Amino acid sequence: MRGEPIPVEVKAYLQGEVVEIFENEGCAISTLGSFVQGIFGVGGETHGTLKIVVPDNATVLEEKHIDENCKGCVVVGGSMATADAVKKAISVEAAGIVAGGISDKDLREFLGYDIGVAITGNEELGVTLVITEGFGEIAMAEKTFELLKSKEGIMACINGATQIRAGVIRPEVVIPLSGEIAETGAEEVALTEGLKVGSPIRVIRQPYFGQIGTVSDLPPALQQLDSESKARVLEVEFQEGKKAIIPRANVELIEG
Repeated sequence: MRGEPIPVEVKAYLQGEVVEIFENEGCAISTLGSFVQGIFGVGGETHGTLKIVVPDNATVLEEKHIDENCKGCVVVGGSMATADAVKKAISVEAAGIVAGGISDKDLREFLGYDIGVAITGNEELGVTLVITEGFGEIAMAEKTFELLKSKEGIMACINGATQIRAGVIRPEVVIPLSGEIAETGAEEVALTEGLKVGSPIRVIRQPYFGQIGTVSDLPPALQQLDSESKARVLEVEFQEGKKAIIPRANVELIEG
């Protein structure tokens, strides 16, 4: 025997426009805005006003940067969020933290256990954490920091859910534009052109993990790697002027 179903209300993750109704089930919501993908995160869907609390993308987010004014906000740090900063954010009831990196030791202390390959996002920690670059003291990409800084005071929707095995899920920050989609000029949004000479990229594998650079050449032919396998590669010029040849699969495009 089974009783009557009980309707469950689920808050929409995004602020946007209802574009489709699924009878007796739910609806689809579409939004136009800014989108930032992270490398790792913990905590589920939440939202809050963006608040920049550090002077630049290389400053470590410490406890002293967070106060009562951060309540309900998505706090944006620089190169790394310390364990004390995360604890302070929870104590003042901040909605989330976005930072360039975090120490593996601090993360373990914060969670109370080691992260495996399972999906994150269901943790009930009191704050959602989105890391944009990786583990350790890594400065947030300047373009990412400037984007978030330009949107300070606007509501951001963030989700720390991460899965690093098959079916990759990346944490994200979505900053919806205000007003109806029809009024925001969606038709003017250009499609991504993909990798090309001059494209800004981030390396996501060693030995250049986390470094930001610009594509300086895209050789069309396959090239043999140190592993003796062959792959399509690109030449990247890093910010300090150094160049390197890297498999295209080992970089991600930083979209404008």
